[in-house]
Amino acid sequence: MMKLNDFMDIEDIKLNLTSTNKQDVIKELANRMYKKGQINNLDLLIKDVLKREALDTTGIGLKIALPHAKTPYIDKPSVVFGRSEEGINFDSLDGERAHLFFLICIPEDGVNLHLKVLAMLSRSLIHESFRNELLNANNENEVMEILKKVE
Repeated sequence: MMKLNDFMDIEDIKLNLTSTNKQDVIKELANRMYKKGQINNLDLLIKDVLKREALDTTGIGLKIALPHAKTPYIDKPSVVFGRSEEGINFDSLDGERAHLFFLICIPEDGVNLHLKVLAMLSRSLIHESFRNELLNANNENEVMEILKKVE
């Protein structure tokens, strides 16, 4: 059975995002992947994510944004989690600021893997208790333990 932590580890968690807008959040999270050597062209990967975002917002509401892309600029499926205390305008469907961000990047040949990861995350994120755990986690280790439940 596929689990979220198959695609991420503790280095893929950023609890205090410094970004103040949608584009910067995507850049900040993509940089985490880049620093781990997972991305072969950071600028073009970011363009792919922003191109997808231009089609329709991935700010799904409930303080959540799930920016994602299928792209040739990443070597393996990867997920990065970020959290913003203040929240960031992500053009969310409910008009509220997003606080919880999951950047999902899948290689182009990943068929429908991004849809499976989105579905897996969505099944957990619909629960207010799960979102509150992520919002209130004190450190990266706590977040990783919370995310280990996602399958």
